[in-house]
Amino acid sequence: MMKIIRAAAGLLLTVSVLNSAFGQASWQPSRPIKMVVPFGPGASTDTVARFVAAKLSQRIGQQVVVENKVGAGGIIGTKFVASQPPDGYTLLFQSSPYMTAPLLGKTQAYDPTKDLQPVGMIGAAPFMIVTSAEMNVNNLREFIDLAKTQPMSYGSAGIGTFNHLGGELFNRLASLKLLHVPYTGLGPAINDFFGGRTQMLVASLPAALPHIRTGKMKALAVTGAQRSPLLPDLPTMAEAGVPGYQLESWWGVLGPNGLPTPILTRLSEELNAILNMPETKEMLARDGAMPRPGSPDDFAKAIAAEVPRWRRLIQEAHITSE
Repeated sequence: MMKIIRAAAGLLLTVSVLNSAFGQASWQPSRPIKMVVPFGPGASTDTVARFVAAKLSQRIGQQVVVENKVGAGGIIGTKFVASQPPDGYTLLFQSSPYMTAPLLGKTQAYDPTKDLQPVGMIGAAPFMIVTSAEMNVNNLREFIDLAKTQPMSYGSAGIGTFNHLGGELFNRLASLKLLHVPYTGLGPAINDFFGGRTQMLVASLPAALPHIRTGKMKALAVTGAQRSPLLPDLPTMAEAGVPGYQLESWWGVLGPNGLPTPILTRLSEELNAILNMPETKEMLARDGAMPRPGSPDDFAKAIAAEVPRWRRLIQEAHITSE
């Protein structure tokens, strides 16, 4: 009889341990989650964040509240999240400037490879190299050849933006000396481009596509590793004659360092499930983006691979926002 009692007690203990482990693996938040966007309302990062937050709210049974903490090129909001406890209740929705913003000043505000925990990439979108429809070139090679014979310039949304960094990367890989003209946003840069004051732009697909379709802009290449479904006949930079050139804008979710494995696993699984939804793919496609499901480790490796590349370019081109 005692053997039976001991066996039953051992079984109960085993079940208890298994239940505990299962509970840990299935983290369930007990209060609302704050998702910080370090840019202003209405920007593409904010729009995508609110979509993802709404879907995540439905899946985890707790409200995910988007809060904009704007300033210093995304540094203020990012540092705020880095300072929060790693309990899963404060997350950061960032974009590709996360990798470059701290590299542009004299004082590094945070280390993009160490100070936050990547949770998951949401999507990524290439840019396009565009010129005026009036320019007498038919492809990227002809533009490069022409740019080597006469002074040319390119506009950007400001110093240190990806339009700027993409232009400098083009200068280096194509052995050009295009003059950078910074503006206070892509809108003013496009206006001056149409006015003939600049000859090239590194433009996002949503900004450039309407003008390409009306014939006011001429697309020369797409900056991703693959062609864009929105313009399948447009070659990549590598196909057009500039191997090694790759430029994409991404969105992703990060959290404070030290997120426990059950929390990190649950958030990663839910984000990947959201990325598999048809409506998510449709939303990203409007920005010329593709979903990027994967693990936290995948996201961390992508950031770690990109940061040294941008650090080298920023240092060699003497780019600073200060």
